[in-house]
Amino acid sequence: MNGSPRKKQRTEPQESNVTVILGAQWGDEGKGKVVDLLAQTADVVSRCQGGNNAGHTIVVDGVEYDFHLLPSGIIQPNVKSVIGNGVVIHLPQLFDEIEKNEKKGMKNWEERLIISDRAHLVFDFHQAVDGLQEQENNRKGQGLGTTKKGIGPTYSSKATRNGIRVGDLLGDFKIFKEKFTALVGMQQRMFPSLEVDIDEELTRYEKFAAKIKPLVYDTVSLLDKAIRDGKKVLVEGANAAMLDIDFGTYPYVTSSNCTVGGVCTGLGIAPMKIKKVIGVVKAYTTRVGDGPFPTEQINEIGDLMQERGAEFGVTTKRRRRCGWLDVFLLQYTNKINGYTAFCVTKLDILDTLKEVKIAVGYKLNGKKINYMPSTASDLSKVECEYITMPGWQASTENVREFKDLPENAQNYINKIEELVGVPIKWIGVGKGRESIIKIN
Repeated sequence: MNGSPRKKQRTEPQESNVTVILGAQWGDEGKGKVVDLLAQTADVVSRCQGGNNAGHTIVVDGVEYDFHLLPSGIIQPNVKSVIGNGVVIHLPQLFDEIEKNEKKGMKNWEERLIISDRAHLVFDFHQAVDGLQEQENNRKGQGLGTTKKGIGPTYSSKATRNGIRVGDLLGDFKIFKEKFTALVGMQQRMFPSLEVDIDEELTRYEKFAAKIKPLVYDTVSLLDKAIRDGKKVLVEGANAAMLDIDFGTYPYVTSSNCTVGGVCTGLGIAPMKIKKVIGVVKAYTTRVGDGPFPTEQINEIGDLMQERGAEFGVTTKRRRRCGWLDVFLLQYTNKINGYTAFCVTKLDILDTLKEVKIAVGYKLNGKKINYMPSTASDLSKVECEYITMPGWQASTENVREFKDLPENAQNYINKIEELVGVPIKWIGVGKGRESIIKIN
């Protein structure tokens, strides 16, 4: 076929520079610290799912910041922080969190915080319903250990298409009032004991509408432009892979997709735009609340990890259950997330142990399996196959170079890398921003 070559139709965008940070276990791995580290060279940091059931702690110059709804990158004075459409937002908690962190030194947040108009709102009655549901489940012996922050009921409202979004709050307030009243009525039909002062709540939210309006934007367009302009975009996942509603230990999971797919649906970022997926791994394993936990140590080892690691939930303040590192679990979450690198945190908590163990396989009903059981009942029955390695019994807290770690600590890190097949690029050995070993 003759003719001139087809003309270039548009200017090619800059190569995408999107990095995703995800929890690779049951949460509380230290994702906030990794976000804080990488946010120092980022342009945008985004939250893609979850709500104030998440808790990320950052220590900067001895000051401890706790973030639940705010992206951890908000502490960086030149970084835009985006709360995406997949996040569910409790506005009273958001502004309370802003106020508390302002007092600790967080500055000019109002110039940098951007909230999606498509994000759904968590109301106080959602939180009350969360508590009533958990109370009923407990009576049946089926408690899930929910945070009671209203996350599940809000995602339920979203899925049944009667939820209320940030954009609804900023639109015609008469329509917002109708939607709010209808949603309350629906909840009260399911939970007759639920009491809601509708007029009082509407007065509160009229004030919230004025307060939040300057922060609201179409974040899909904003992020698309940032990516096309070659900006460094960091995505901060909340919760973790084993709490994902599809791939986690169902029903002992959260109500959102906290694996890599949730990044795309929670921000409107196309899959091919994601270039790096960093899995954050605690050097041992913890989980909060109920549910199966194959490597849990209900003994002096578990107590030592809990005490040395100060293992209490940032959001719930509940004591975390502790156990050995589970590499079989990491291999499973790697299949889903496709990690390009790991950050291993809290290595220093193991400093005093004479030996450390790693779970490398599962047996179910006496037979070795090569898959992660899909039911909580099966996972609760598995027996772990362990390898045992000598401990290092030396402090790692002041180490800043991999070569300066005790030999047995190096061996432990190298073994994790070998077993999972994911390069380890960072190692956490303390609470502060400076307590991270970078490996080239």
